[in-house]
Amino acid sequence: TIKYCDVCAGACGGRDYFISDRCTQLSGLAVYRCGHWCRTKVAFGTGVLSALIIKTAVLNHIYAHSPEDVWRVVTDFGCLQDAVRGLLMFEGLPEGSLQERQVVDVKVSMFGVLPAQPYRMEFIAFDPKNLTFTSNEVGMGIKHWQHRLCIVPRANGAELIDEIEIEAGWRTGMVAAWARFMYARRHGPRVRMLAVQSAYGVWGV
Repeated sequence: TIKYCDVCAGACGGRDYFISDRCTQLSGLAVYRCGHWCRTKVAFGTGVLSALIIKTAVLNHIYAHSPEDVWRVVTDFGCLQDAVRGLLMFEGLPEGSLQERQVVDVKVSMFGVLPAQPYRMEFIAFDPKNLTFTSNEVGMGIKHWQHRLCIVPRANGAELIDEIEIEAGWRTGMVAAWARFMYARRHGPRVRMLAVQSAYGVWGV
């Protein structure tokens, strides 16, 4: 029987999930072949399944710019640092734009004050033609953070949709609230970056 991912509704190679190399880092999570996380945690060797508490945050923002210009901003690592300035400080963030199947290992400091902690971003899906990507992220005590971003053309410009799935144990609710705040906070800096790009042809805030 072909199993289907409950997120993308796509067939997953005849199996509902497989065990990735990163499962040991993520407390035994299994991941669908399409890259989405299984909704269960596997107790290996016992066959026992226990439900995960997963929160999903969805944010929508409209930009008065072309979808391609918005894509250029959201996939540029320098623009990412500018968008989260004052909330997060990255150490070791690469230059340029993200690439398909890229794995980014950085250190992140909350507010640039707290001690920096290791954090990994793995871009498991990247489609510049359809202006969408999906990243799996782990670190800072977060067991599962999957971010799916897509940009949709609109009559007045472009709509950016962020969907973030989060599992962080007993802190899941608080982390999900932080995610909503943080992703909403990126909107203002991105508007300013796009305005500068439109006026002068250069990135900046």
